[in-house]
Amino acid sequence: MRLGKRFKTTALLAIAGLALTGCGLASATAYVPPAGPGSIQQLPDLPDNATMTITSKNYTEQLVLGKIAVLAGQAAGFKVVDLTNVPGSQPARELLKSGQASMMWEYTGTAWMTYLGHEDGISDQQEMWEKVKAQDAGNGVVWGQRAPLNNTYAMAVRSEALSDLGNITKLSQLKDLPSKDLTFCVDAEFNSRSDGLNPMLELYGLKRGSADSVPDSNVGLYDTGAIYSATDAGACNFGEVFTTDGRIKALDLTVLEDDLGYFPAYNVVPVFNGKFLEENPGIEKVFAEISPLLTDEEMQSMNLQVDVYGEEPAQVAFDWMVAQGFISKP
Repeated sequence: MRLGKRFKTTALLAIAGLALTGCGLASATAYVPPAGPGSIQQLPDLPDNATMTITSKNYTEQLVLGKIAVLAGQAAGFKVVDLTNVPGSQPARELLKSGQASMMWEYTGTAWMTYLGHEDGISDQQEMWEKVKAQDAGNGVVWGQRAPLNNTYAMAVRSEALSDLGNITKLSQLKDLPSKDLTFCVDAEFNSRSDGLNPMLELYGLKRGSADSVPDSNVGLYDTGAIYSATDAGACNFGEVFTTDGRIKALDLTVLEDDLGYFPAYNVVPVFNGKFLEENPGIEKVFAEISPLLTDEEMQSMNLQVDVYGEEPAQVAFDWMVAQGFISKP
C-alpha cells in the first residue's frame, strides 16, 4: 500500500476552474535581488528578447524553489516573467502545460498520482522519476534531472530521546522496542486512511490495537502543524513529518529511514513546457547543475529561514545561489 495523495496537493478541484488565460495572474512577491555573474552563463545564441516564465505553487518550499528558478533564468540571459505564488497545484500545472509558463519545480509523486491518476505510489526514486518522465512526455511536459530532495512523509523522533530508544535510526527497528515506547503523533487523515498508519505499522512488524504492540492509546491525533511541537515536547516518541520541513532542524528532530520503502517518492524536478525547451534546449543543462545540490538538508535549512526566522523566500534563494557559486553579489 502507498499513500495515494498528499496533504499539500489536495483541495485542488476547488480552484481548478480558475481562468488562466487573461486572468491577470501575477506573483505577489515578484522581486528578487539583483545578481552578478557566476557559474551560470548566458546561453549562446540567445535572442535579446528571449523570455522565460517561471511558475510555482504558493507555499514556502515552492516559493524558494521558484525564486531559484527566476535567478537561474536571469543568469542564463532570459527576460524572466515571475509567475510564482500560484494558488494550487492544478493551476500551476495548467500554466505549464498551456505554455503560459516555461518552467516550474514539481514533485514526482504529485505528478504520478495527482496528474497522471495512479492510485499507488512508487518508493524507488529513480523508478518513479523514469516513469513520470516517460508518461508526462505525451502531455508536452519534459522532466529534467531529479534532485536528491525527496519531500515525502516520514517518522521523526526528538533527538534527545534517541539514547533511551536504543539509538534507533530506521523504521524496521520499531519492532524491537517495548510497547510503552511505541507512541505516535499523527493527523486524523493519516491515522484512518487505508494507506496510512495502520498498514505502515503492519509492514514494519507491528499491530495496531494490540496491547503488546501498539495499543490505540499509544496514538495521539493532532493537527498537521502541531505534530512537530508535540513530538519535540515528548507527547509521543514518533511523529509524522514531511522530510524537508524546516521545523525538523529547528526542533532537532531525527528522521527515521524508511528502509522497507513504505512511503512514495516525491523528488523535486525542474519541469519544462516542451515547446519552450525545444526552442531553448540549453536551459535544461543549467537546471541539471542546480538539481544535484538540492537535498533534504539544504531545503530544510532554506524552509527554516523563511518559516522560523521570517526571511523572504527571494532572499533565501539568492543567498543559496550565491553560496553555490551559480550567481554572485553585484
